[in-house]
Amino acid sequence: MKIIFATHNPHKLKEVTELLPASVQLLSLNDIGCFDEIPETGKTLEENAKIKADHVTEKYGYDCFSDDTGLLIDALNGAPGVYSARYAGEQKNAKDNMLKVLSDLKGRTNRKAHFKTVVHLNINGQSFCFDGIVNGHITEKEYGTAGFGYDPIFQPEGFDKTFGELAAGTKNAIGHRGKAIQKLVTFLKKKVL
Repeated sequence: MKIIFATHNPHKLKEVTELLPASVQLLSLNDIGCFDEIPETGKTLEENAKIKADHVTEKYGYDCFSDDTGLLIDALNGAPGVYSARYAGEQKNAKDNMLKVLSDLKGRTNRKAHFKTVVHLNINGQSFCFDGIVNGHITEKEYGTAGFGYDPIFQPEGFDKTFGELAAGTKNAIGHRGKAIQKLVTFLKKKVL
């Protein structure tokens, strides 16, 4: 089975490819010649994921899934949330985003946070939605260089390392994107594969 993952992000593509069964051929936006910067104008993660999947399905005619992920920090009233990728500005720089979070939390004792990923699937003329959440907290500084985005400052519950320090397999097994993708894979196995 061939399916499009509506992303240009090579880190996400690699992470998701490792979670899918070998019977699924995963293609990126680059693979189908889609170099559009799909606007994320939704007010929620669910809306943004749907916008991206619908763009690919409507413009290119492919079955497709997309995701949107947000880091939601209790002490910041859920920020950066839907603006996680561009929290420090439209340049979408991960390092700048992390530094802004650390600055915004300076002196705060409540550092609880959670990551949430929403996956929107368009397949055979129908739409489905799956999500994954992982709870944890924001560390005082960066630890590790693995992963991407906010991984070096997010420590999941039950672990003494950040996502930036954990092995990819561990992160995929316990992480927000991994949980959402596992729900997608389970669905595909029952309905399609």
